[in-house]
Amino acid sequence: MRIAVLSPVAWRTPPRHYGPWEQIASNITEGLVKAGLDVTLFATADAITSARLDAVIPKGYEEDKTQDAKVAECLHISNLMEKAADFDLIHNNFDFLPLTWSQVIKTPVLTTIHGFSSKRILPVYQKYNKHTYYVSISNADRDPSLDYIATVYNGLRIQDFVFNAQPDDYLLFFGRIHPDKGAAEAIQIALKSKRRLIMAGIIQDEAYFRNHVEPHLGGSVEFIGHAGPEMRNTLLGNAAALLHPINFNEPFGMSVAEAMLCGTPVIAFNRGSMPELIRHRKTGFLVTSIDEAVQAVAQLETINRSYCREWASTMFSQEKMVADYIEVYKKIVG
Repeated sequence: MRIAVLSPVAWRTPPRHYGPWEQIASNITEGLVKAGLDVTLFATADAITSARLDAVIPKGYEEDKTQDAKVAECLHISNLMEKAADFDLIHNNFDFLPLTWSQVIKTPVLTTIHGFSSKRILPVYQKYNKHTYYVSISNADRDPSLDYIATVYNGLRIQDFVFNAQPDDYLLFFGRIHPDKGAAEAIQIALKSKRRLIMAGIIQDEAYFRNHVEPHLGGSVEFIGHAGPEMRNTLLGNAAALLHPINFNEPFGMSVAEAMLCGTPVIAFNRGSMPELIRHRKTGFLVTSIDEAVQAVAQLETINRSYCREWASTMFSQEKMVADYIEVYKKIVG
């Protein structure tokens, strides 16, 4: 089976620091190669992969701002689609734009929908609903107007996350500094719990950072900026808990699975996919308010960190994700 994996070109595949879609595209690609499939990765030219690499964009447009994002995307997608006949299946991790080619090529297209940036993009998915195949990354993120061939949870490389049975006492916020991710709420939870808070992530909303995060820095709240893979593992593993007080219906939540792989429980607002990722009172706590989160912090000692690791390893491993995708491929191409 000849598979083309289409990754985004905003960041390198795999990303140096931020780039969740690129990370999953990489995990899929490397897992498929390990499983013995014939795989070509379409990504930026600086991508790191054991598959064949086909690239026309030198670097991610978020890392090289001299590029026009739309031009880069157009050249990247067309490069694959003009070679579509060379493959048995195209696995699209690039959102909705590649769907516009799906009726002018004969190769089937499977699209992993990594979340909906806006309801305004739904018409494209709806237009190609009967002609292509969709996978959701959680049951919570399914749109009722679309048909899905499967739900496949994001899979992580378990070996990249080290279990820590003896954490430090700090709480961790790990994510984009943006209202959706609840950085301000995490600060309030930590302050009310009288616990130290470390915050890591890219600043996606400068005004939000200035108004709701920066005034609290110093003392018990520390912001360290984005954290690469090695630092991420250390931060997550040493944390007493990950705070994830999201203000939107998150499709998956990579840092939630990553934390649990380190044995670290997660305190999250009960929205979106969180009930699928977290076992309440087993691998963390599903709460509905800052005050409930503060109560959960006081109960962290009731969580078995070994069970957090076991749960996440069973549900969110690269191997499980790849096996699930191979079953989907078989349904499509026989």
